[in-house]
Amino acid sequence: MLRLVENHSLPRTAAFFDLDKTVIAKSSTLTFSKSFYQGGLINRRAALRTAYAQFVFLAGGADHDQMERMRKYLSAMCRGWNVQQVKEIVAETLHDLIDPIIYDEAASLIEEHHTAGRDVVIVSTSGTEVVEPIGELLGADRVVATRMVVGEDGCFTGEVEYYAYGPTKAEAIKELAVSEGYDLEGCYAYSDSATDLPMLESVGHPHAVNPGRALRREALARSWPILDFHRPVRLKQRLPTLSVPPRPALVAAAAIGAAAATAGLVWYASRRRATAM
Repeated sequence: MLRLVENHSLPRTAAFFDLDKTVIAKSSTLTFSKSFYQGGLINRRAALRTAYAQFVFLAGGADHDQMERMRKYLSAMCRGWNVQQVKEIVAETLHDLIDPIIYDEAASLIEEHHTAGRDVVIVSTSGTEVVEPIGELLGADRVVATRMVVGEDGCFTGEVEYYAYGPTKAEAIKELAVSEGYDLEGCYAYSDSATDLPMLESVGHPHAVNPGRALRREALARSWPILDFHRPVRLKQRLPTLSVPPRPALVAAAAIGAAAATAGLVWYASRRRATAM
């Protein structure tokens, strides 16, 4: 395990963690599909479809096109859901579903970064209603997550207010660096997916965790550390060793717009061209 030592006379730094397959062994959103089914939010067909999506995600990860299809599917599926009910379901099942799939290695890194005086930020494409409670469970200082538009009736409209994906993750990190005074050259980032290359490129200490082929190729070419996380552990079994109490997570307040979406498409197209060469 890396020895992480922080000099407190230096500018503030942070460690940015992708969530799915980096900190936890599955897709955070899809993990709750059974609970949403039992709560009456989705039907059996939708539950089976999300179970299949989880299998595909675990088997080979998800590239840009798959992530885009998943975004559209999940946005349509949650249209009309009562936000308070979603939060209650997540709170009731959080420990049973998430505790068993947290990587021991990731939990140890989070502890070490906190001990070294760094903030820990979870940066995930999943929705804030799922990511924020997981962030609090892990003791994260902040989270950056996708936000859906909520209507006056307290239900999701099916529209996306902010999509935490690709370049927008990097933009959110840079905004946090300004607001929190982080020195990005001294910051760390961890992810399993090549879609998070902008996030990894934005810090001085990028790490590939359980990388797919595309990210592994990039990491090897750039001499980035490659970490293998494979030991899920119940977080409550580690609680006696935690030296830093959980702190309330904060969702980054950046709003997605046409410019961000265009930037994401341009970035993806350039990556595809570079890969093909």
